[in-house]
Amino acid sequence: MQRGLLFVLSGPSGVGKGTVLDHLMKDYNDIEYSVSATTRKPRPGEKDGEDYFFISEEMFKEMEENNEFLETAYVHQNYYGTPKKYVKRCLDRGEDIILEIDIQGAKQIKEKFKDAVYIFLLPPNYEELKNRLVKRDSETEESLKTRLKNANQEIKETDKYDYNVINDDIDDTVMSIKEIIKKERKKKGASIKDE
Repeated sequence: MQRGLLFVLSGPSGVGKGTVLDHLMKDYNDIEYSVSATTRKPRPGEKDGEDYFFISEEMFKEMEENNEFLETAYVHQNYYGTPKKYVKRCLDRGEDIILEIDIQGAKQIKEKFKDAVYIFLLPPNYEELKNRLVKRDSETEESLKTRLKNANQEIKETDKYDYNVINDDIDDTVMSIKEIIKKERKKKGASIKDE
């Protein structure tokens, strides 16, 4: 059976990865979304098992010791990780799957999945990124500074990605990512026939 495609969506905090993915998943029923685990507290409106698996630091460490994550990262004083079992099962069944992870995590995935498709989501500009983080109303002054400082570093990683997409207009952004998925599926189909 043909193995599924792995798509990795990364970008700085506040760029709108979650929002873009929500819109994308409404239109796609043939791509799976991998829910990450985190030790951070849920933001208003977030659901356990849907947005993230919200777990204790103790449980996270235990899962890490048992090699249950594809990647892990410590970002903004919280742990994040992609549970391995679900991703592997989807790919083995020939299903395409998308991960929404930070830059640290994407680097780890790249070591294990050379043929994954890496998409970097960029803000239109620095001011807009700051506005989005402020609007989220979940940041302290200190965490806002940390996230903006990290964003400056993270944006320097764009050349390590297959695609860069500017998230200026949500509909245009989702359309761009759909085009990437379509293009990569077509390429995969062609490469299977060529073998």
